[in-house]
Amino acid sequence: MTREEDLIRIAKKLDKMVSRNNTEGAMDLLKELKGMHMTLKLLQETRIGMSVNGIRKHCTDEEVIALAKALIKDWKRLLGTLKGKTDAPKTPTTPTSPMSPSFSSAGGPLSPHLTTGDSIRDKCIEMLAAALRTDNDYKDFGANCDSMAAAHIYQEIKATDMKYKNRVRSRISNLKDPKNPGLRKNVLAGSIELSRIATMSAEEMASDELKQLRNVLTQEAIREHQMAKTGGTTTDLLQCGKCKKKNCTYNQVQTRSADEPMTTFVLCNECGNRWKFC
Repeated sequence: MTREEDLIRIAKKLDKMVSRNNTEGAMDLLKELKGMHMTLKLLQETRIGMSVNGIRKHCTDEEVIALAKALIKDWKRLLGTLKGKTDAPKTPTTPTSPMSPSFSSAGGPLSPHLTTGDSIRDKCIEMLAAALRTDNDYKDFGANCDSMAAAHIYQEIKATDMKYKNRVRSRISNLKDPKNPGLRKNVLAGSIELSRIATMSAEEMASDELKQLRNVLTQEAIREHQMAKTGGTTTDLLQCGKCKKKNCTYNQVQTRSADEPMTTFVLCNECGNRWKFC
């Protein structure tokens, strides 16, 4: 098993502990992480930092919290070290011409034809350019749409207030998402029009994987709601973890394969709390 597979396995276990509100065994998993050699690529691809941070927030064991904080601190230091190397001055190697529009470097001065005279708008153009340049493949498209995307946002909002800044930030965040490279490529290739990317919602910009996950969660919520409306079996054998009463209604549904146990959906008739178990 590779290190990446090990990290994904540990991340899934930690996430499951958080979802079940039971962090027993978390210390062993964190100690296993402590002994692993971590790289920036592994941190980005496995999202292990989010899983460890989730344990830190939900666990009540001081030793587990301390170890989780130490891991996160070490990984942040690694990120800062690599970022410092990346930020070192570089000599431009790609010549520019009217046929190959330039992308201004993040934090550097904009080309004269991209400046607007407004410091906020110019900074947003700069940041959008950096987002579109996340990978070197932007050179294959030969399109400079960063300033136009910012222009479309400004045309709609007519101001550089917080709404404008948040709209630009959400575009940048989604364009730089390593798990959603298709969005950036579609913008560069022209498959998504500039006026469209300026107005897309977070749901519309999400990756196919995230859209599918949201759809599954939505369908599950609808199913639970429908079961609650169609009634179920009333019982006093189940106790609500919220109000501690034993007045509940439950339904059993086969949500997994036939050889797996049925899933029981429970509704507390006293306080409305819902939960499920297998």
